[in-house]
Order: sequence, then structure tokens, then C-alpha cells
Amino acid sequence: MTLPQKLYFMVVRHRVAAVLLFLLVFPLLMPYEALAVNILIYGLYAVGYNLLFGYTGMLSFGHAAFFGVGSYITGIAIVHFGLHWLIAIVAGVAAAAFVGLIIGYLAIRTRGIYFAMVTLALGQIVYYLFYKAERWTGGENGLRGITVAPFEVFGFTVDFLNPMTKYYLIFLFVAAALWFVSRVLNSPFGAVIEAVRENEKRTAACGFDVARTRLLVFVLSATLCGLAGTLRALHLSIVPIDSLHYLQSGQGVMMCLLGGMGTFFGPFVGAAVFLYLEDIVTTMTKHWMAVVGVIFIIFVLFFPRGIWGSLVRWLQRSLFREATAK
Repeated sequence: MTLPQKLYFMVVRHRVAAVLLFLLVFPLLMPYEALAVNILIYGLYAVGYNLLFGYTGMLSFGHAAFFGVGSYITGIAIVHFGLHWLIAIVAGVAAAAFVGLIIGYLAIRTRGIYFAMVTLALGQIVYYLFYKAERWTGGENGLRGITVAPFEVFGFTVDFLNPMTKYYLIFLFVAAALWFVSRVLNSPFGAVIEAVRENEKRTAACGFDVARTRLLVFVLSATLCGLAGTLRALHLSIVPIDSLHYLQSGQGVMMCLLGGMGTFFGPFVGAAVFLYLEDIVTTMTKHWMAVVGVIFIIFVLFFPRGIWGSLVRWLQRSLFREATAK
């Protein structure tokens, strides 16, 4: 076996370790730390969305609801109740999971475009509720005043305002989430998830409860997106109302398609490309969305499997040709 083949199979076998090793040095590759933190958070958001869209084949336009609920509940817990930021994160994730259970229970009865439209409508209801609860959420101005006081760990002071400290603290939560997702995908339940994506009728004929599987995946996806939302609230120190907007859901779709839906590392690649392009293009023109949209269309046309998905496919074919040639 050649060295590239050994490296490829090692990465496949230890994919979580490979991703985390890359993310450890990732801030050194970015022009500034805040961009690296954004990519880390949105990468987790895209991973959560990819669990539903890429692995289960359920296209949702309402995932901003879970992202925003996680952000707002975490912010409310800190600003209005003075809770510790760790407890606030737990509250935000639990709230996102609960909202995911309600929306998922109502939406999984539909399929295809109807499922997408139902999730969009329910997501906009959540947006409206938080928008009108101005006393708690700040309404149009968003929720402000979210702070994380410095704390000590083993005698060392951890200052969340330090960009590198913030990155690696958020990295710990992302690492735990990626390990959890990998365990789910490698379990028998992960095989059932992909079976549902390929053929629901055959999966049901094999004795699996398709509706319960779809609902459980929906809740897991909502929980991961909610965790990303809680981390964004701590990162920005505010929660803007657009955290719940349907455009936020559209970003999740774009990141998955750019990176490669149904791949483990693809969502992070998609998030990095999308946010890096946004960061560059916004300095050149105020019509950055049009430019990024054109680039997105080009990628979708010429890389239908996404950037990372196409790269993995090309590498697999190269290794196969080498093996058959011998």
C-alpha cells in the first residue's frame, strides 16, 4: 500500500482526530481570529444541518429557529437571570432541542417540498414570537449585554475576551459535538438514517420505524444547531434578531452544498469558503450577496458533490486506479 493510500485510510478510520488536528491550527491560517471563530461556529451549525439534510435527505428551511432559540435562551439566561454561562449554554441547547421536538413532530408527516415549506412556516412563527417579546429579546435591536467573566482553571485565568482563548474554548464544545456525531453515524442507528435517505419504504419493510427515526434525527440536528447558536451568542456578546431569519437557514443549505452534503468534513469546508468569500467580497462591494451567489452557482454546477465531496471522490478513484493497475 502506497503512502497516499495509507494516509487516506488513516484519515477515514480516525476522521474525528483528523478534523480536530486541522481545527487546532486553523486560526493560524486565517487573516484574523474572529473569522476563525465564526467559521468554527457556523461549521458546527452546518454539521448539525448536514445530519438532517445530507445523511437523512430531509431539506429544511427552518433551522434558523433552533440556531436563534439557542442564542436567545442563552442570552436571556445570562442577561435577565444572571446565570453562569455554562448553565446558560445547557439551557439554550435544551430549549433548541425542545423546539426541535415540537417542529419535528409537526413536520415529519410531510415529504419533499411540503416538508421544506412547513419547516419554513414554523420557523417564521418562532421568529415572530421572539421579535414581539421585546421585553426579553430586545425586539428589532436584538439582545445585548451578554458577558462571560474571566474564570480560573487549574490556577490559570481564562479570559473569554482574548480571541485565541475564545477560539480554543469554543473548540472544546465543537470537538465534543463532532465526536458525538461520529458515534451516531458509526452506530447501527447511523445505518438506519442513511437507509431512510435511500429508500423509506424498504427501510420500513425491514422493520424500522421510519417516522420515529426521522423525528429523532430532526431533534438531534436541532440540538447541534442550538449549540452553535449558544456559542455565537457568547462570541458576539449580542443576539441579533436575524439569528432567527430564514436567510440563516439558507446559509446552512449553501454551506452543506458548497462543502459536500453527506460528508463528515464537508460542512466545515463549506462554512469556511462561504464566510471567507463574504469577508473578502464585502470589502469590495455592497452587493456582496450577488457575487457570492454567482460563485455558489458555479461551484454547484461544476462540483455537484461539493468541494470536499468532489475531492474525496477524485481521491477514491485515483486510489482505485492505482490498485487495479497493480
